[in-house]
Amino acid sequence: MNKEDIEGVLEIEKESFSSPWSKWIFENELSNKDRSHFFVAKSGNEILGYVGFWLVFDEAHIVNIAVRKGFRRSGIGTLLLASALIIADRMGAEKATLEVRISNISAQKLYEKFGFEIISIRKKFYTDTNEDAYIMWIYKLSDKLDEIRKLGQNAQNKLKIRHEFGHCLRVFS
Repeated sequence: MNKEDIEGVLEIEKESFSSPWSKWIFENELSNKDRSHFFVAKSGNEILGYVGFWLVFDEAHIVNIAVRKGFRRSGIGTLLLASALIIADRMGAEKATLEVRISNISAQKLYEKFGFEIISIRKKFYTDTNEDAYIMWIYKLSDKLDEIRKLGQNAQNKLKIRHEFGHCLRVFS
């Protein structure tokens, strides 16, 4: 992801979240290349989805993932998450974590497919509604890589239209 992608990412952010990140937050993330890693999925110039993670020591923290409304359940989110986890592993991550709203069952199911497990609850994590978050972990990322690659490859095969995926398509080529 680069600065030119931010406007398209903000559109998806606003349609996906009740407390969307601001332009400034994304610019700050992009300027912190040692820790912050963001990728987009595109068709032509249209951004269809994005994912971001922080690499902190040996942990990949998935901080944001979203897909444009008309393209949800198409495999793009799966491909983005698989790509992020594979890239994180290549960068030295041994584990992965994320937070998810307790009410967001569809996201939880996606994360569980990848081997994330609910470990605990973070009370009132989402300040817009005071909703709790599940904290999910993969404690041994290397043990899940074969399955993660399969999920990514299957998602890529599921996409009927050949999309131009920023960094994502390269991961599975």
